[in-house]
Amino acid sequence: MTLSMYQASVPVLLRALNNLSAILTKGAASAEARKIDPSVLINDRLAPDMLPLSRQVQIACDGATRGACRLAGEPIPSRPDTETTFDELQARIAVTIEFLKTFKPEQIDGSEGRTVVMPMRDGEITFTGQEFLFGFVLPNVYFHVTTAYLILRHNGVELGKADYIGSK
Repeated sequence: MTLSMYQASVPVLLRALNNLSAILTKGAASAEARKIDPSVLINDRLAPDMLPLSRQVQIACDGATRGACRLAGEPIPSRPDTETTFDELQARIAVTIEFLKTFKPEQIDGSEGRTVVMPMRDGEITFTGQEFLFGFVLPNVYFHVTTAYLILRHNGVELGKADYIGSK
């Protein structure tokens, strides 16, 4: 059996976002239990030149959305980055999950050879669909999910590898 582009993208992205949601749930519960203002966690960053937790979640969601859209050849929806609470970040994840669920395998399967042009600050990068998925979309989403996990873990939220990997 071969692995399709759809199987390698949408279900994988959904799992990462569902795990991110569970991680944020633990972060919010930890803040409440320890009587920490949630904004302290939401605005924290691992290093001064890194983005805060809120942006990590927004970028993970945007990466999943844009990745699926580009692979399917669909327009990318615009979503402003205005979330400042755990509830708002959870809503952002939920909207992204529901959007990803609208993609059908036939929209993405066969995209491995499709040309994908990625606009960047200093120009464009051109990929094949397969290069785009495996070399950009998945690493980018995982980077931001991992960074969100690490920000919360660094702040004493009781998280472990099982929270990051999630359950089937």
